[in-house]
Amino acid sequence: MATLLPLGATIWITMSLLERSLGYATTGELDGLSRTLEATVRRFYERERLSLERDAKTGRVGFTSFDMDAAGNVPDAVRTFWISGEPARFTLSGTGGDRLDYMTRAGTRVDVYSRDLGGIQMEELGGQLRQVRELVGATEGRDLQRGFTLTLLLLVAVVWLVSLVPLLFMAHRISRPIQELTAGLTGFAAGDWHQRLATTRDDEVGRAVTAFNDMAEHLRRNRERLVYLTQISSWETLARKTAHELKNSLTPIRLTVEEMVARQPQSDREFMQQAAQIVIGEIETLERRVRAFSEFASEPPVNAEPLDINAIVSERVSLLRPAHPDTTYRCTLDAHVPAVLASADLVKGILTNLLENAAEAAGPGGTVEATTRVYGHDVAMEVHDSGPGLGEEAARTLFEPTITFKKHGMGLGLSIAKKNALRMGGDIALVEGALGGAGFRVILPRHQ
Repeated sequence: MATLLPLGATIWITMSLLERSLGYATTGELDGLSRTLEATVRRFYERERLSLERDAKTGRVGFTSFDMDAAGNVPDAVRTFWISGEPARFTLSGTGGDRLDYMTRAGTRVDVYSRDLGGIQMEELGGQLRQVRELVGATEGRDLQRGFTLTLLLLVAVVWLVSLVPLLFMAHRISRPIQELTAGLTGFAAGDWHQRLATTRDDEVGRAVTAFNDMAEHLRRNRERLVYLTQISSWETLARKTAHELKNSLTPIRLTVEEMVARQPQSDREFMQQAAQIVIGEIETLERRVRAFSEFASEPPVNAEPLDINAIVSERVSLLRPAHPDTTYRCTLDAHVPAVLASADLVKGILTNLLENAAEAAGPGGTVEATTRVYGHDVAMEVHDSGPGLGEEAARTLFEPTITFKKHGMGLGLSIAKKNALRMGGDIALVEGALGGAGFRVILPRHQ
């Protein structure tokens, strides 16, 4: 539009000026023709006047007399002639001046001799000749070539300047978001992973900005997943070695303590049994931690399959409800969520961990709510509790292994859950609690 509209306007102006200039191209011929026609009309008029005057004097033409002393219908032309005091006068009459009248004085009367000019309307012809002469005179006062050139240049310049305004507007409308997109890409490449661009447009540029935001969010999530899995890999190696060393040391200690109790005299056996129970209890605690480390270091296979997430959530809640009879469990399930592509065992383990933690945080008389819904291109499960919530330090290190804030916890459950979610192509994140306590969102890919 910015190109074709000014071009069309320029072509139209050029054609109009050319057409008008062609009308002036025959001015010289028109001048010559008008002068010749004017001279011919003058000679014709003079000849007719002389002929009528001669015929009037010789009596070869009739006349009409008007007595100026008598009251009667006297034409205005005759009365004007009588008042003027002239001895004779020629005038034109009839339709458009197609009759020639010759008026003379005869005492107190005026004699009018008339002659038909053969349909030649002298007054109309004279008017046309005056118009032609005025047109020729006006044209002769112009420099046609220079006027045409200057007018064309002026109009074309106006058209293109007016067209430049919307062109600059469109260029700014396109270039500004592209500059913002370029700056966003530069910042993103420099390490600003939270760089996003705002847009309300629905054209190609708007779709490009939306694609950039989606790409940036996808890359940020993948980067965070990669960083977390890399850290988890290091922790797994440490956990595997720690579990191995502890296991090798705990077994001989248990056997030695039991042998010591068996060999003690009967009089000292009661004391030794109490001491041995304390030592064995601590050994069992260490063994539980060893098993937790072993579970954290292991990677069960991800057997992804289409799953009905609503059915799994309902089954997990029903399973855990008897273990926490004083806790109220609520389910808010979206009937329209699609199936997810994930491992059933891993999803059940994640839900069990989150629901157990929520029940412990809510306490007796508390409430735990499990929900499902569509989350963009994925499916989200959320678990909320009415507990006291998490502090800033707890929220910051929540998914790090070996960190626990529960009396009987190992500090590895959420780490294992997040790792398994990431391995299935999803994620776990801490969200604002809907019941006043903590809230967790599990994101899983939908089954295509």
